[in-house]
Amino acid sequence: MITAKDIKAAAKSMGADIVGIGSIDRWSTAPIQMDPKQIMPNAKSIICLGFRVMRGSLRGVEEGTYFSNYSSMGYGGITYLYMPMTIINLSKLIEDEGYEAVPMGHQSDWRALDQVGFLRPEYSRPVAPGKAAPDVMINLRIAGFLCGIGEIGYSKMLLTPEFGPRVRVGIIITDMELEPDPIMEPGTLCNRCMACVRECPGGCIPADRTVKANVGGYELEWADVDMHKCDTVFQGGEEVKEGEVGTYFNGKHDDWADKYKPSSVTPFNKAPNNLYNTGKAVCGAKGCTRACMISLEARGKLSNKFHTPFRTSKPWKVNWEEEAIEVDYKAPYEGTDSPNNTRKHFGSTTD
Repeated sequence: MITAKDIKAAAKSMGADIVGIGSIDRWSTAPIQMDPKQIMPNAKSIICLGFRVMRGSLRGVEEGTYFSNYSSMGYGGITYLYMPMTIINLSKLIEDEGYEAVPMGHQSDWRALDQVGFLRPEYSRPVAPGKAAPDVMINLRIAGFLCGIGEIGYSKMLLTPEFGPRVRVGIIITDMELEPDPIMEPGTLCNRCMACVRECPGGCIPADRTVKANVGGYELEWADVDMHKCDTVFQGGEEVKEGEVGTYFNGKHDDWADKYKPSSVTPFNKAPNNLYNTGKAVCGAKGCTRACMISLEARGKLSNKFHTPFRTSKPWKVNWEEEAIEVDYKAPYEGTDSPNNTRKHFGSTTD
């Protein structure tokens, strides 16, 4: 008989950084659209696998020179490539033992809920009384908490003792009964320092408005994050003022056309293309991830330690009110007097 210890060892050998297990009864208060028993009625356990986001994937955003790496290697690459392979292979091991396994990564594009948690209007309907509307999507951060790998911080991010907010999670729902891990006591990592609030570039994390929920018998509280605003801010958009016309999202989001201009946390004149289907976190999770990580590291809370601090200089801002600074640039294989040199090269300003 395969054990919880065997599952954890196998998961880590396949690429997971953290593994925790929760018994299905911990989801007894889950809303119907997030209830794993709606997917597998005879489920016994949920296995949560955590995958670290490399600290180095945030380096280029912190320096203001290399933005795509976090969205590709730190977000999309994990979500759409690395995580599914690990979860699928672990699910094979479980099904080879005669138990069913539902592999669930971070992919939730078909979910019936919007980003705030409401049903999408005119999207899908239950197939029978007592069933949820498809697609059910388990709240993965809550799963991380209920499987004992971390706690929910004030920013609503899952924080782990290894990597803080630098983690993405996937789960496996199974009818195999496994020994569950203890739940981490809320407040173990997050001390409400409010660094996430101060550094969120759009002010999307309020200091005075929270959400409370009973999760697995614990009373949890986190910020009532403005998810609609976050959706535009993390892509580098800023709402235009009266009399202004923005073109940042034009051609990409019809609903946002003419309403947004580039913000102080993007160097791009227009929103860049998606990476791995959805990833384009231009702001580099400045408050919810980078500021939180810096705070946790400074307090010595994380086991994944580094020889040097992450932030070594004042954070930059792009000043779109001024002309861009001209870069002293020479093409690597042709001189400035080459007939191919038809444009100037510019960079962004900093303060």
